[in-house]
Amino acid sequence: MFWYLIAIIASGLFLKILLKTSLLQIVKKWWRFLEDGCYVYQFYRVPQFNHNMQENQLYRKVCTYLNSLPCVEDSDFTNLISGDKSNEISLVLDSNQIVVDKFLSARVFWINEKNEFTGLKSLVMKIRKKDKRRILQPYLQYIHSVFDEIEQRKKEVRLFVNVDNEPQRNGRWRSVPFTHPATFDTVVMDTDLKNKVKSDLESFQKSKQYYHRLGKVWKRSYLLYGPSGTGKSTFIAGIANLLNYDVYDVDLSKVTDDSDLKMLLLQTTSKTLIVIEDLDSYLGTKSTAPSLSGILNFMDGIFSCCGEERIMIFTINNKDQIDPTVLRPGRIDVHIHFPLCNFNSFKTLANSHLGLKDHKLFPQVEEIFQTGAALSPAEIGEIMISNRSSPTRALKTVISALQINTESRAATRHARRLSESGSVRTAEETGESGIFCRENLREFKKLYGLLRVRSCRKDSSYEFGTSDKDNSRHDN
Repeated sequence: MFWYLIAIIASGLFLKILLKTSLLQIVKKWWRFLEDGCYVYQFYRVPQFNHNMQENQLYRKVCTYLNSLPCVEDSDFTNLISGDKSNEISLVLDSNQIVVDKFLSARVFWINEKNEFTGLKSLVMKIRKKDKRRILQPYLQYIHSVFDEIEQRKKEVRLFVNVDNEPQRNGRWRSVPFTHPATFDTVVMDTDLKNKVKSDLESFQKSKQYYHRLGKVWKRSYLLYGPSGTGKSTFIAGIANLLNYDVYDVDLSKVTDDSDLKMLLLQTTSKTLIVIEDLDSYLGTKSTAPSLSGILNFMDGIFSCCGEERIMIFTINNKDQIDPTVLRPGRIDVHIHFPLCNFNSFKTLANSHLGLKDHKLFPQVEEIFQTGAALSPAEIGEIMISNRSSPTRALKTVISALQINTESRAATRHARRLSESGSVRTAEETGESGIFCRENLREFKKLYGLLRVRSCRKDSSYEFGTSDKDNSRHDN
């Protein structure tokens, strides 16, 4: 019995020493060596360069895939490399290290080799021969898909704009980094509608096989319509940041003819947003170079199938004045209305701009909205930004602006009724109705200026800059 207890204690001490020393690694290597002797393996080499000394894209994809695996941390030697971002650190497998991956219950061994004489690198894949036919092709396809997802997450979103036709330069698109801070969560929109649009976008991203089975081009078209300042441009930025898609902003004024518009489309890439803002301004004039037929073909013609995973977005102010042929299904898949601000939108703005979820002035604001007062989210947002140091003052200013808007709308309706009844003289004879409307507009503008001056006087740390103006100006 005594020797039995001694044996148990000795075994425990041995296991403890084994776990805390390199002996464990030695045992693992010996076990791997014995295991290798029991199976027949197939080897596949993925060189860094092909026979023409061109980079092997598969090598780059496999490297990216392997370095994303959690088991890289278990490697004997791993390099720590700084990423593209200042606080990002990546783990990179060192030469002559082994990574063990699992796919469909089979183990796949990857060896990172480096030729001592040429310095060329290669990755060697080792799988059991009995698993080769079952997993090889699906495994390589899986590596491709994971690589695409990683690259999409890492990709820097860019904004492309078309320039005048210059044959001496390559391409018609110029790009800059797209740094718009808007996210889908910060977009001011009805919550249910926002969730439906987000679900639709995410479903589109996963529907490649579905579209191909139907024989349809893998693209989707959105129409954003509503007055200026209601958040259409911010919504586009939110989609770009949500999907990590590049944005191609088509300026039709720089397009010479229909053929030029087609060439612009051919030079775009997949996984992109193709945007035409204020489409109604081009459709309503005969002086634009691309014809209506050219624009319709751009939307859903044969050239629109040259590329996949694209989302086309068109913005207009009022779709009631647009030719129905432009809005038919197939050309436009989803219509999204961006109305002027209502009380629910106001509460969202108050929460995001002022940090207010409730306030004693909210009932008064709601009552004014119920009378028909309407301002754009950009106008209300501008008031809140200008008075962000005093939420109460900001709400009072919004109330004053809404009251002026209500009076102006009432005056306009009154003048229209008098004009229709024929009981009012022309503007040249009296000038009252026109002056009355202009006076309200002047009062509204004076209110903005006065509040800005007061805000600057009361809060010396605040300086009204161009950034605030630009945010509201571009949020069309």
